[in-house]
Amino acid sequence: MFAAADAMAIVAASYLAWFMRVWRRGDPLPDAWEEWFKQPFLFYTVPIGLYVFSVFGLYRPRRDRSLWGEQGSVIKASLVATGAVVLALWVTGSALAEERSGPALGPWGWADTPAKVQLTWLAIILPAFVGLQRAMVRIGLRILRARGWNLRHVAIIGTGRLGQIACRTLDRNSWTGISVSYFIGHHPRTSRTSCLNRPVLGGLCDLEKILEERPPDAVYLALPSRLASEIPDVLQRLERFPVDVRIVPDVSPRYVPQSMSVSELEGMPILSYRESPLQGLGGFTKRFVDVVGALVALVIFAPLMVLIAILIKLTSPGPVLFRQRRVSLGGSVFEIYKFRTMYADERGDLKPNSGGEGIDGWTQREDPRITPVGRWLRRTSLDELPQLFNVLRGQMSLVGPRPERPELIERFREDWRGYMLRQHVKAGMTGWAQVHGLRGQTSLRKRLQYDLFYVRHWSLWFDVRILFMTIYRGFVHRNAH
Repeated sequence: MFAAADAMAIVAASYLAWFMRVWRRGDPLPDAWEEWFKQPFLFYTVPIGLYVFSVFGLYRPRRDRSLWGEQGSVIKASLVATGAVVLALWVTGSALAEERSGPALGPWGWADTPAKVQLTWLAIILPAFVGLQRAMVRIGLRILRARGWNLRHVAIIGTGRLGQIACRTLDRNSWTGISVSYFIGHHPRTSRTSCLNRPVLGGLCDLEKILEERPPDAVYLALPSRLASEIPDVLQRLERFPVDVRIVPDVSPRYVPQSMSVSELEGMPILSYRESPLQGLGGFTKRFVDVVGALVALVIFAPLMVLIAILIKLTSPGPVLFRQRRVSLGGSVFEIYKFRTMYADERGDLKPNSGGEGIDGWTQREDPRITPVGRWLRRTSLDELPQLFNVLRGQMSLVGPRPERPELIERFREDWRGYMLRQHVKAGMTGWAQVHGLRGQTSLRKRLQYDLFYVRHWSLWFDVRILFMTIYRGFVHRNAH
């Protein structure tokens, strides 16, 4: 079903891209419609698109797949498919060397021929069309499945805490269309007859008999960790039956990341439980957004930064910038830049604290060392603008947990479990905690919870959301000081 819908979306996107080419060229539409069917473009686009989508796993049966996760895969697959079409046309010499049709759209003259105009539009339209139709189909299927249509009946092996968690989770997410029909006890024999209003048909000794009499569509293996040694034997017994098998690991949900991957090395399965999300394409795209965003911000804020530098020099002696050692990705130490907001001596060192520094090393609201201009800068967070240079140097990101001093991290890593997970991503100028008002002297526990949520659920769209929230909610906050 999805392949047929994708094929129609590819045809529609191809035609609209062709229409943009014809419209730019000024040809009458009826003639263009006939010409469209004579072009090799369509015969490349549909099979290549379907093949690439298959390689990206878009046709695997995944009822529990998130809509946003699928949209990300669609965008990547669509761009790869467009690139493959370009390569195919170039290899076969079809249509890429046509007459020029107008001014180039870019410095390299990419879109200066009709075919290139068409391919450029295809790269824009294809992910939009395929993503839209897939979202509509997915939502429609979810509605039908939640109402009892297109169900898959499953059995859960394990009546303990883990099996009950699996059952309740599937019940809450009825849109998956996965219905728990019965349980099988995790002991050889069991006296239980029901669990969560489902029948318990027997224990592990009765496994084969139960599956023969009431064959399910899939089996969820939810054995407690103390019975982990039994899993290989149960899996071997399940090989005799044509059912899908899924394993529910006995791991607390709070320790489960957003996604885990499974790889294989000489037949040995390896489960990647925790790794930095900024690897491969994710790290490249985040770095690209950081560089572009920092350059744009520097252009916009350059006049203001010059004005701030002048005000600092006119109102207090000392350097314009304040430098301090902070920690970022992987424990790397760097010098963070800020506009100086406190009084300094002739050498540029900050004046000694006279009771203004809190017990956690952060500046208090009424710190007497803060200059009048510095108080305004802190209140508006404009003292952070020089960190755009840290972003360009690759030491920080636009979005991420705020960087801390090395001495504080050494203390926090002992006091707060999971604190070091913050260093799986680069430190940021703004973050998930900051847009929720957790700045200054606010709860470290809450701040850590928001930071860890960001690390475990990072995506490019999450970064974009935080940036928009930062702009929408403004830079001024009552906890900034």
